Amino acid sequence: MTNTIADIETADVILITGSNTTENHPVLSNAVKRAVSQRGAKLIVVDPRRVKIAGFADYFLRPNLGTDVVWINGMMHVIIKEDLYNKAFVASRTEGFEELKAMVETFTPDMVEKVTGIPADELAAAARLYAVANAGSILYCMGITQHTTGTDNVKSLANLAMLCGHMGKAGGGVNPLRGQNNVQGACDMGGLPDVYTGYQKVADPAAREKMEKAWGTALPDVPGLKATEMIPKAHDGELKALYVIGENPLVSDPDLNHTEKSIRHLEFLIVQDIFMTETARQAHVVLPATCFAEKDGTFSNTERRVQRVRKAVTPPGQARGDWEILQDLSARMGVPMAYESSRAVMEEIGRVTPSYAGISYERIEQDGIHWPCPNPDHPGTPILHRDQFSRGKGLFHAIGYLLPDEQTDEEYPLYLTTGRVLYQYHTGTMTMKTEGLNNRAPESFVEISRRDADSMDLKDGNMVNVASRRGAIQARLKVSRKAVSGTVFIPFHFAQAAANRLTNGALDPVSKIPEYKVCAIRLSKAA
Repeated sequence: MTNTIADIETADVILITGSNTTENHPVLSNAVKRAVSQRGAKLIVVDPRRVKIAGFADYFLRPNLGTDVVWINGMMHVIIKEDLYNKAFVASRTEGFEELKAMVETFTPDMVEKVTGIPADELAAAARLYAVANAGSILYCMGITQHTTGTDNVKSLANLAMLCGHMGKAGGGVNPLRGQNNVQGACDMGGLPDVYTGYQKVADPAAREKMEKAWGTALPDVPGLKATEMIPKAHDGELKALYVIGENPLVSDPDLNHTEKSIRHLEFLIVQDIFMTETARQAHVVLPATCFAEKDGTFSNTERRVQRVRKAVTPPGQARGDWEILQDLSARMGVPMAYESSRAVMEEIGRVTPSYAGISYERIEQDGIHWPCPNPDHPGTPILHRDQFSRGKGLFHAIGYLLPDEQTDEEYPLYLTTGRVLYQYHTGTMTMKTEGLNNRAPESFVEISRRDADSMDLKDGNMVNVASRRGAIQARLKVSRKAVSGTVFIPFHFAQAAANRLTNGALDPVSKIPEYKVCAIRLSKAA
């Protein structure tokens, strides 16, 4: 996030898109609700489903799946046409405006309505509301990113925020809501194949030399593979071994039938986790790790706040800390590590990571610090880009519209989108061990509109067969006002009726994230 969670409450206008905020981020959603109900902030929600947060919205815009670039460009068309954009900010803080202006010229409200289904007058009204706000905050989640155009979607939101000058100030910003605990920290620590800690590029000779000196070993100068690139290479025999830490791809990956075949082609699979997941059951070796309450360390949350985690209970059985396992494994592979504790690891992070250089256990003993924090006297940076962007001037990207990878047809006439529910989490590794949560969300379901259910002579509670071009599952039908005609929703938590047997493995060309949010399916009543 460019801004903080608390900062959301200072916004005049909040735009939420691709986020079922109340169910996926229930604590953060309270900040939005308070801003609306107690401070009078205006709320715009753009989502294919009528999610609960839409009940607080001044404008609820419902786009067709995979059309996010169109409605964002449409908003910018209105803002530029009506001379509502922040000319001073655009002139002093950005470049590429003329190219953007030329691109959005054809994205008129009428054109946007034809492609997205959003009424032209509602789109224009929402655009005006966001543009004239003193401070406008954009919140988005995986409904924006999990597309073959996910990178384009994110860049388009950044375009919109810069156009209106809602960057680098309280109540503004472009704020991605992270989908899992400490996923921000994992990325910060180099959990991507092309960077070291703090997003220092593997291909940068100076960064590589620094890390080689710190770690006492030679390092490659070319990036590795992203997770979604590894599975196809395992299928084709190019990738021989896979080490999975805290992930359950045999439920969470797209096109699961293909993923299962790929995993079986591996010569060696090792899984490090706190429970025996579906993936761990297929592993040649399982290494039991500790959970958050059984170890010391830090988490970096969705707002870039680095916080202390303290050991509260003793790990069970043979479970060990992740860093301890990795240290021993590294030594056996010929690269000794000599960390005495998690504190020693954090001290090294500070030495080699410019954005974490001023963060230490002592400084975050009571309260966390937002990176970047370049030295021990620095207070941290709750709001990014106050004076300039990391590249200097912010660059507008002129982005056109691309269709989703897969379209409906006579054989597969409906669209499927996937997501989460409040009472289960990710692949259910932890939540499905809790009786109370299983009582509230016991099984998968197929959320469908009343119109679509009636057209197929299906009733609420019917068991239905759901098939895509890749696989099939069976689940219970749930007729809901959340659903839009032509699209169904299935949560991906449940291995017994895994939505990802249906989803498309097509990837965004830049981020390599799969298109979980759009695939073509058909429904039929189960025997």
